[in-house]
Amino acid sequence: MKALSITQEGQSEIVEIEKPTCGSNQVLIKLAYVAFCGSDLSTYQGRNPMVSYPRVPGHEISGTVVEFGSEVTHLTKGAKVTVIPYTACGECPSCKRGRSNACRSNQTLGVQREGAMTEYISIDSDKVLLVDQLNLDELALVEPLTVGFHSVDRAEVTDQDTVLVFGCGMIGLGAIAAAVHRGANVIAVDIADDKLDIAKKIGANHTIHSMKENLIEKVTSITGGDLADVVIEAVGNPITYKNAIDVVAFAGRISCIGYAKEDVAFTTKYFVQKELDIRGSRNATRKDFENVIQYLSLKTFPLSDTITEKVSLIDAPLALDKWSQDPSVVTKIIVKF
Repeated sequence: MKALSITQEGQSEIVEIEKPTCGSNQVLIKLAYVAFCGSDLSTYQGRNPMVSYPRVPGHEISGTVVEFGSEVTHLTKGAKVTVIPYTACGECPSCKRGRSNACRSNQTLGVQREGAMTEYISIDSDKVLLVDQLNLDELALVEPLTVGFHSVDRAEVTDQDTVLVFGCGMIGLGAIAAAVHRGANVIAVDIADDKLDIAKKIGANHTIHSMKENLIEKVTSITGGDLADVVIEAVGNPITYKNAIDVVAFAGRISCIGYAKEDVAFTTKYFVQKELDIRGSRNATRKDFENVIQYLSLKTFPLSDTITEKVSLIDAPLALDKWSQDPSVVTKIIVKF
């Protein structure tokens, strides 16, 4: 069967690999759509330290069941499914604390192990989610949205909070959607007008174009001088990490999703003066997946606005290369099988 393989930095191609078999507690899935993640772009650009080459990318999955093992009783052939693409050892400190999404030994599909950018995958049944109420293209957006939903849960957002989200890529849009869904007053920050427009459609109350407007002045005006109760960093840039400290309120919370490519130097007095809670946010839990599925079933999410392009597997290498040349113009590329 055919698969997309990132063979080395800046190079990808369509290759032939062996079709997987289905174990007694596994499910064989025929892929319908697989969306490119920012981690796939990092792999292509040689910036992902967790990846070795060659690597089949892909963990944002939509598909149908074609076969399952003798121990699997809750699925039927043809059922629409998505996949939780992470592993958990069950023994490390994170797993013992009930936070297996941050497992010390996690292996994500398409990152530490071969991914789903291929025609079929075989996966353990406990990682397969049956989803009748969503279309196959919606299913491919579940996993990226869960990452934003998880960050909002980590920040314990309520309807009393003003939440500022740095970055309106798919992860940031997930955080905006989750915060809006919880009834928060949401401020979206980006440097692209079209992405800020999507944030408005999702329900952001305010938007700030940080290249055209003074960030501190605008946030101060919106909040009456109190600044944001919660800041979510979904960019992974030293500038936005520093800005998060500046725009968060006293006794506020910061939830960090983005991986900065460089070390970030902070003026630490604000950590103490503001008595900040600064929390990492990694991957997502089963609860996050269930919450996103429920949210998408409301059919209020602007799906067509967030999908930049749908391409065939044959055209995926070219799409990946074009994305690498100008990442700012892409929200989400989906590969159709």
